[in-house]
Amino acid sequence: MNRPLEGLLVLEFCQFLAGPSAGLKLADLGARVIKIERPNSGDACRQLSIKNLFVEEDSLLFHTINRNKESYAADLKNPEDLEKLKKLISKADVMTHNFRPGVMEKIGLDYANVQAINPKIVYGVVTGYGNEGPWRNKPGQDLLVQAVSGLTFLSGLDTDGPVPFGLSVSDIMCGNHLAQGIMAALIKRAKTNKSVLVEVSLLESILDVQFEVITTYLNDGGKLPDRSGAKGSAHAYLSAPYGMYETKDGYIAMAMGNLPNICAIINCNIDDLYVEAGSAFDNRDKLIIRLAATFKQKETKIWVNLLESNGIWCAEVLNYQTATSLSTYKNLQIEQDLELSNGKKINTTVSPIRLDNEKLFAAKPAPKLGFDTQEINREFELT
Repeated sequence: MNRPLEGLLVLEFCQFLAGPSAGLKLADLGARVIKIERPNSGDACRQLSIKNLFVEEDSLLFHTINRNKESYAADLKNPEDLEKLKKLISKADVMTHNFRPGVMEKIGLDYANVQAINPKIVYGVVTGYGNEGPWRNKPGQDLLVQAVSGLTFLSGLDTDGPVPFGLSVSDIMCGNHLAQGIMAALIKRAKTNKSVLVEVSLLESILDVQFEVITTYLNDGGKLPDRSGAKGSAHAYLSAPYGMYETKDGYIAMAMGNLPNICAIINCNIDDLYVEAGSAFDNRDKLIIRLAATFKQKETKIWVNLLESNGIWCAEVLNYQTATSLSTYKNLQIEQDLELSNGKKINTTVSPIRLDNEKLFAAKPAPKLGFDTQEINREFELT
C-alpha cells in the first residue's frame, strides 16, 4: 500500500516524547523520518525508562516512540557536522525541534536562517510554555505542565487533592497537535510554494484537551470544578449516574442516561432524591451512593446484560489482562511485533489509523544511535 506521506523527508531534532511522537505519526503515514542525535548519548529518551525496562542498550520507551525512523549522529556545535546538516535541511520537507527558546538561534538553525537554506521548509517547534513570556525557559515536563493547567482537579474525590493523569498526556496530545499542524502546513505549502512555521506548546495542548470544561468554567461565573465526594464519580461536571460502581465481583461503568429509567431497571428507589431533571446535578453525590449500594448486590455481567438489553449505555470495567484478551481487541489488530537485529522481538501498538481498509504496520524498529549516518552521508552527498 502506498502511504500518503511517502516521499516526504522529515528531520527530527527532538528528544523525549512530544516531538518524537509527532515524528512517529508521520512515519506511520509513510514519511521518511531521520532523527538527528548527538553522538555518544543520542536522544535522552534512550535512557528514560518506564518500569526500568530496556531493550539492548535503549529503553523500551524509546523503542515505543521511535519505530520506523533512521538515526543520524551529528554534533550541532561542530562546524563540519553543522554544514552537513544544512545540506540535509536544504533537501528536507519538514524539520522539527523541541530545544528551549534561543538554542536554535545560537547555532543558526532558527526558522529565519533555515528559511534562507530551504524556502519551502515546514518548520515545527515544540515548547513547554511558548516562545515568549516569563515561562519561556521553564522545563516543559509533562507532570509540571499538568500541575499548572488545572487538569489535576478534574479526577478523583473532592477530598483527594490534585490527582495527576496517569499518562504523559501533555506530551502525547502535543505530539498529535504538532503532526496535525505539520500536515495542514504541507497543504498550505502546496498552494503557496512557501515555507510555513508550526508552533505548539505542551501547556496549550493540555488546555485544549480540557476545552469542554474550561469553556464551562469561563461561562459559569468562575466556579471551580465540583468533584464528587462519592467514590466512583467520573466527571466533575456531569450528573449521576455518570461514574464507575463496585459490583459483587468487579466494577461497572455507567455513561449518561435517563436516571429514573435506569433506577427502575435495577430496582433502585430514588424518589426522595430525584424530583426533576436538575436533581441529578443537585443531589449527585447522594444519588451515586444510592446507586452504589444497589450495584454491590449482584455480579457485573448480570448488571451489564440487564442494562444493555434495555438500551442503557454501560460496560464492565477491565484491566489490561482482561482488556487485551477480548475478541474485539484482537480483531482490531492493535498489536504488532518489531524484529530487532539480535533476533528478538518487541511487541508494541500499531497506528490507530486505517487507510483503504489497511492497518499501518511498521516496517522496522527504532534505530540504534547513528546507525544510518554513513548511508545518509553517501545518499545526500554530505561529505
